Amino acid sequence: MLDNKKFIPISLNSIIFNLFTDRFDMQNIFMNQRLSQIALVVNDYDEAIQFYTGKLNFILIEDTVLSETKRWVIVSPKGSGGCCLLLAKAANEEQKSRVGNQTGGRVFLFLYTDDFWRDYETMLTNRINFVRPPAEETYGTVAVFEDLYGNLWDLIQPKELNSLQNK
Repeated sequence: MLDNKKFIPISLNSIIFNLFTDRFDMQNIFMNQRLSQIALVVNDYDEAIQFYTGKLNFILIEDTVLSETKRWVIVSPKGSGGCCLLLAKAANEEQKSRVGNQTGGRVFLFLYTDDFWRDYETMLTNRINFVRPPAEETYGTVAVFEDLYGNLWDLIQPKELNSLQNK
């Protein structure tokens, strides 16, 4: 058994080539990687924590002071076992210029839900600004909202058995 790791077929020629070129590494055949955090540049730690925990109902995972000006702040959606947001306070003018527009106006983050209408109504009650109304797409129900700085997010309830689910 392969201990739940995906088997990646590899040719005998590839193994022989790598053995003789000193490039063969068994760890690369069965790699186990994942995204842990995505840095989100913010103006202020406390206002960002308040928004994500108070309005989006995220959980504050960690808030550790690293120096007089830097903290390690991690938030995550409730029920998520995946990637978290690392709230990173802008430290200079270049970073400050990116707050709210880390992707040049494109949707930046994708918040999956198991009940679109429940979360959509909760977010409206919490005064989240939706910039595109709910729509039924081939991949699921989606609406676009912005966070407190203007970063765009998709709220998505994927349809079952589609290419986006469980990715």
